[in-house]
Amino acid sequence: MDYKYIEQLLERYWQCETTLEEEQILRTFFSQENVPACLLPYKDLFTYEQMDVEQQVLGDDFDQRMLEMTGEAAPVKARTISMVQRLKPLFKAAAIVAIILTLGNASQVAFQPKDNIQITENDLYEKPTDGVSVAQADTMRADSMKLSELPILK
Repeated sequence: MDYKYIEQLLERYWQCETTLEEEQILRTFFSQENVPACLLPYKDLFTYEQMDVEQQVLGDDFDQRMLEMTGEAAPVKARTISMVQRLKPLFKAAAIVAIILTLGNASQVAFQPKDNIQITENDLYEKPTDGVSVAQADTMRADSMKLSELPILK
């Protein structure tokens, strides 16, 4: 029997020039029982889809078995982080800075020279001080009340 057409289709198949219908012809040809010996090496190439018609699905325990084989722990689930949790490091840093500044000020007061001046309760209140007064700096020597009695010149 002459298989020239099948050989031509195979040549076109290797050059990627076959159509889907021609590839279906090749699959049909190689799925029959009697395939010539010269074309027998190509039979598995075209019949592999028909051999494994049953779709193989991974079992539910596949992930667990793979993790056991690799020795890794189960994957960690993602969790949401609130704004307070995100800002906690900032709060801690601010508290540390406040503590350092407070200790610095306390040590500065402790190492200042102490004068033997007694502070009384009266010293805590502000005392009036003599300063520049407008009344003292007035250059007019005349009494303004007496000036109002003078006749106004027109």
